[in-house]
Amino acid sequence: MALKEQWRAWQIARDEWKAENARVKAEQRACRKEGRPVEQLGPSLNGFTMLPWLLMGLGAFSNLMQGKTPNPWIGGIALLTFNSLYIYVVFRAFHKETREATSTHVAVGLMTVLTCALAGGYGGSWLTFFPLLGLAVGALARGHNIGRIGLGLSVLGGVVGALREGWDAISVFYGTFLSTMVTAAILSLAETVRELRSAREELARQAVEKERLRFSRDLHDLLGHTLSVIVVKSEAARRLAPRSMDAALEQITDIEAVGRQALTEIREAVTGYREGSLATELDNARSALTAAGIEPVVRQSGPPLSAQTEALLGWVVREAVTNAVRYSAAGTCTVTVEGTAERVRLRVVDDGSGPPSGTAGSGVGGTGLKGLTERLATAGGSLTAGPGPRGGFTVTAELPVGEGESARDAELTEAST
Repeated sequence: MALKEQWRAWQIARDEWKAENARVKAEQRACRKEGRPVEQLGPSLNGFTMLPWLLMGLGAFSNLMQGKTPNPWIGGIALLTFNSLYIYVVFRAFHKETREATSTHVAVGLMTVLTCALAGGYGGSWLTFFPLLGLAVGALARGHNIGRIGLGLSVLGGVVGALREGWDAISVFYGTFLSTMVTAAILSLAETVRELRSAREELARQAVEKERLRFSRDLHDLLGHTLSVIVVKSEAARRLAPRSMDAALEQITDIEAVGRQALTEIREAVTGYREGSLATELDNARSALTAAGIEPVVRQSGPPLSAQTEALLGWVVREAVTNAVRYSAAGTCTVTVEGTAERVRLRVVDDGSGPPSGTAGSGVGGTGLKGLTERLATAGGSLTAGPGPRGGFTVTAELPVGEGESARDAELTEAST
């Protein structure tokens, strides 16, 4: 039953190897046809890669067929056993679990004993089994000990060869050492390159996921703020229409301007070119708060800020003012920007009732504030939000001067352009 399962596993491996070969060749033809460089390294290495080297044993097989080998039945059985062990070992050498299994090491040990017996008993072309043994050992041993293993196996082949053929042992020693070291080096290099390629693909996938997160976060903040302003100004226009049509038309004009500005910002966010301006966001905050019946108080001091720092603080102003307009029912909202040579602090304080439970909670809540907290943290800053000591709600953001976005966000923004 076990033999039947092994035969089935060998057939599956053969079919996978053929399919991979066909896929790689099709990709290479497509690349050449389109004039693109062929980046695919080729099909994954497996046991079939090592099978052609069994032709090295044709000399011993020929001696058996021509009757030049004493006890040909013993030699034939030994040759069949060696080839079977070789195939068993090399197919298990390309998977870490089977490569380190005890049964694989036992098979290599049996190959070593059988090789010494055949080469020592028959000599001549049977000595080529030492380089074949070196190929199998090199496929298994790909660690720091490969030098000692290869040298030890080569010395063993040289000693057996010297006892049988004299000075011809030099070629046995050299062939065994070369086959062991070259096989180990090539397979180790191929495995490393494929691991690096997989790591690069994983990094690219993570970069795409981060960019999607950044875009969704920006889009949420943009639309959330814009729609809130439109709703507030629409309500103001409805209230003012019976009393003053001119005032209502002014609010409607503001709605049109906000809508046009939102379209521009969304286009810029999609293309990755959007650069926030703190002054613009403060002006928008004044307009939105006034339309909502909240008195805005804006204070700004400190040295000029970098564009990236202003962009992040602009997002905080936008989100905090949007929450104040939506939920606070406040009479006054104060926005304070204080900068020093090292850090800049932004504080948005209202005297309202604060957001409803589950929107911001006692800490940093809400989708927008959570996203901003993560974004400021990666830039070396912090964001806190919660009830103020005298009531109302307070949002505080701190950033190192000149930092703005994290290096990773800057790379992703540059890559998207």
